[in-house]
Amino acid sequence: MTEVKNLVVLGSTGSIGGSCLDVVRRHPHRLRIVGLGAGRNLELLKAQIREFSPAFVAIGDTAGGHALRIEFPSLTVFVGECAAVDMVRESPAHVVMAATSGMEGLRAVFAAAEKGVRLALANKEALVAAGTLLLDAVTRHGGELMPVDSEHSAIWQALRGWDASEVQRLILTASGGPFFGKSRSELAMMTAENALRHPTWRMGRKITVDSATLMNKGLEIIEAHHLFGVPYERIEVLVHPESFVHSIVEYVDGSQLAQCGRPDMRVPIQLALSHPERWPGEYVSNNWQNTLWTFFSPDFETFRCLNLAIAAGRAGGGHPIALNASNELAVLAFLAGKIPFLAIETVVEGVLSRDVPSPPRSVFDVMQVDAWARTQAQAIIRQKAVY
Repeated sequence: MTEVKNLVVLGSTGSIGGSCLDVVRRHPHRLRIVGLGAGRNLELLKAQIREFSPAFVAIGDTAGGHALRIEFPSLTVFVGECAAVDMVRESPAHVVMAATSGMEGLRAVFAAAEKGVRLALANKEALVAAGTLLLDAVTRHGGELMPVDSEHSAIWQALRGWDASEVQRLILTASGGPFFGKSRSELAMMTAENALRHPTWRMGRKITVDSATLMNKGLEIIEAHHLFGVPYERIEVLVHPESFVHSIVEYVDGSQLAQCGRPDMRVPIQLALSHPERWPGEYVSNNWQNTLWTFFSPDFETFRCLNLAIAAGRAGGGHPIALNASNELAVLAFLAGKIPFLAIETVVEGVLSRDVPSPPRSVFDVMQVDAWARTQAQAIIRQKAVY
């Protein structure tokens, strides 16, 4: 009989967190929720507590934490900036699902790595900003990192049983987002409402905008470089609007192994939790009759964020941190109606063109570079503001 795994879900009220909890619903004899972490969505968090009965909860909002202690007196509630870190350290977790977005979740991700448990990672920022440091921490403490992104999960699966020396290239597929095929002049007119209409995936607001700029694929290239140790010149992007092929590994003999399936994040989430086993899922019906799969080269000239991300990854040091921080602020400004769509790339390029601080040697250094980049980005955003 499969041993029940104790699971902590960071970002339980978000899109990935919600999908993770649905996996738990389908496998209650295999997974036990021992901790839930959220930002400020108190009512949804309360509903999750009632359903899953965790022993620990972390919430950033102080007032929300006070309300939880009153309503659930037997619950251990961690509150404030370090809430998620404290919960990870105190909980009896076998697996930590890092489903938060943004740099706020970085310290909790490292806490999971230092705990020596399985880290199911859906937080892009952790690998982009601190990939080498994070992988070193996982190895040093005897833990395990499992990718949750559909693209990296696909590559991880296609690499099973083969030596890295036999890999010719990694091909990350991209949906192309809601603006696939549009011109620069058309992009200049796009609003947040337009950008949030993703044709195939249902995701959080920030990552959906990143898909629209193709920044998301650039961040994934940096992640793939760290996860699989493949140099940037052997990592490519192929636009595949249908989103059925999640990524491809090409071997030196010319063979290509692709992982395919209809787009549903519960599939890679479940594998990150179940490995080395594969549990029944029945999330999607993979009937390919009368379906058309198309593939295109990315338009680097129209979607300039992709090249900005690749250049930052190649430069290394503090550049991926600056890329991530400036993009995060620019996307938030766009969603708030403060800057136009094409100004996102302008903000990122402006920050990367400045003297980026020295390479980080610790998580503290990472946060220092992040803070520097945010200050630079804010100044550029004020110059580009349209209100």
